[in-house]
Amino acid sequence: MLTLYKKALNLEWLSLEEGVFLFKNAPLSELIFIGNELRKQHNHGNNVTWMIDRNVNITNVCCSQCKFCNFFRKPGSGDSYITSIEEYKNKITELFDLGGNQVLLQGGLHPGLKLNFHIQLFKELKTLFPKLKLHALGPPEIIHIAKLEKKSPEIILKALMEAGLDSLPGAGAEILSDRVRRIISPAKCTTQEWLDVMKEAHKLNLPTSATMMFGHVETLEERIQHLILLRETQSVKPDGAYGFIAFIPWPFQDNNTEMKNKLGIKNSVKSEEYIRTIAISRIMLPNIQNIQASWLTVGKNTAQVCLNAGANDLGSIMIEENVVSSAGAKYSMNAEELQQTISEAGFTPKQRNQKYETCNF
Repeated sequence: MLTLYKKALNLEWLSLEEGVFLFKNAPLSELIFIGNELRKQHNHGNNVTWMIDRNVNITNVCCSQCKFCNFFRKPGSGDSYITSIEEYKNKITELFDLGGNQVLLQGGLHPGLKLNFHIQLFKELKTLFPKLKLHALGPPEIIHIAKLEKKSPEIILKALMEAGLDSLPGAGAEILSDRVRRIISPAKCTTQEWLDVMKEAHKLNLPTSATMMFGHVETLEERIQHLILLRETQSVKPDGAYGFIAFIPWPFQDNNTEMKNKLGIKNSVKSEEYIRTIAISRIMLPNIQNIQASWLTVGKNTAQVCLNAGANDLGSIMIEENVVSSAGAKYSMNAEELQQTISEAGFTPKQRNQKYETCNF
């Protein structure tokens, strides 16, 4: 065990077998200690970052029909929608009034919304709100648009960046295993497609994040392999490129999902397992600087422990989160509460932007 701890503290890459061994056998207190020591190596000082942004869904129409998602509607459904410009104006005005300047702009894989729709939307939003930051879409949507247009993901990314795309979320990663993806999201992009989009984004120096949704049909080995694929992708980014700025893991939310109702798959992730996952993520990802604890899905108390186990960020106050909440995520915090949560855990809250730059907002 000590040999593996030393490797981790030296920022060496642990193998799949070593990662699995630590997850299964290391005492939680020791993992917490190692995770915290690594956090201090990557992020000097006592700061924990947070931000204000707003989730706005472009549409709820999606042809992917992932078995863990309650939010999507099939094309032609009576309660389907595409968000109007007037609705964007109201939502973004409220965001700025609350002190934020970024929208997490995502939707489903709508069969009729092609590249030009997104270009015009991005341009119009940037014209209306010149200081707005667009953290938008994700690899599955980039692949979807590329297939609709019969163009490469690189061309799609370049066009969207020219229209105003500021950063690319790590959405749709779930578990980077095609075995898992065939079960839970068979119509979504493959593991390699997801990774390839991120590699193209890194070549274009588009800031990205990485995610993992776990606690459903995947094995522990597949979770650790997911982390290995992320660090390998990060390792080939061009020098000086942003790459993966952060990693965010969260447990599958099962409330009223097809996975639970039809397949009998429930979220079994308890607090200790989530804390262990944060620490192992810090250990397995020595080339990703920031790790975020998902207070939205695990709650305040668990998130506070995670800040002492390797995480250095609590994400956003999550104005208007619809997708995860529709599957059972029930926690909420405003800006004051989120900062108090950080302070109570013994850290100094610092508001940030998507590039993890702290500044006066």
